[in-house]
Amino acid sequence: MEKILIIEDEKPISQVLNAYLRKEGFHLKQVFDGGEAIEVFIDFQPDLVLLDVMLPNKDGWSILAEIRNQSSCPVIMLTALNDVNDKLAGLHGGADDYITKPFVAEEMVARVHAVLRRSNPSKHMESKKFGSLAIDYKSHRIWIKEQELTLTPKDLSLFLFLSKHPNQTFTREQLLDHVWGMDYEGSDRAVDLSIKRVRKELKNWPEKEGEILTLRGLGYQLRVNENNF
Repeated sequence: MEKILIIEDEKPISQVLNAYLRKEGFHLKQVFDGGEAIEVFIDFQPDLVLLDVMLPNKDGWSILAEIRNQSSCPVIMLTALNDVNDKLAGLHGGADDYITKPFVAEEMVARVHAVLRRSNPSKHMESKKFGSLAIDYKSHRIWIKEQELTLTPKDLSLFLFLSKHPNQTFTREQLLDHVWGMDYEGSDRAVDLSIKRVRKELKNWPEKEGEILTLRGLGYQLRVNENNF
């Protein structure tokens, strides 16, 4: 699971960023004070940083410079400033992208994915294979031994999410948040039923290549043989 550090002192904005990015499957940590940013950055070792320019105790430009002195971690600057010179300063200072507030959350998510794809293209491929199981994330299609699976939209979303995080365990609550959405008010049995239907579709996938495991008291995991990556 990729990690994103949000350095933003406006808590409502930080919470919106946190909610949308958690739904995309990222692991998040929030910092509200510029003076704490580098210490948390070193400890958390994020895959990407969302960095506000105007922060208490230390501004975003200074934090960006310190990050660049020790890491190539991608950084997206967040600011209410809309001056071309500010954008150029951020990009010349080593920022990977620049988002002006107020922003549309969906656009921000798309920018995050785009920057991560550029920084680590092998991790963000549009297709993946686990032995005889092939996944095309762009068309949302899955095949086993060249036979396409038929899944409901929600079951498909569940399996695609698990497939992006192989050998990682997720609780029912986490799967509800990531797949059904944080505003879902139904029973967590929906996850169990969806898993049951997906397993039925995976019946022709050899167990030696992979399977969906139930880890009692923990949750579900797409266990795959790493030799088949």
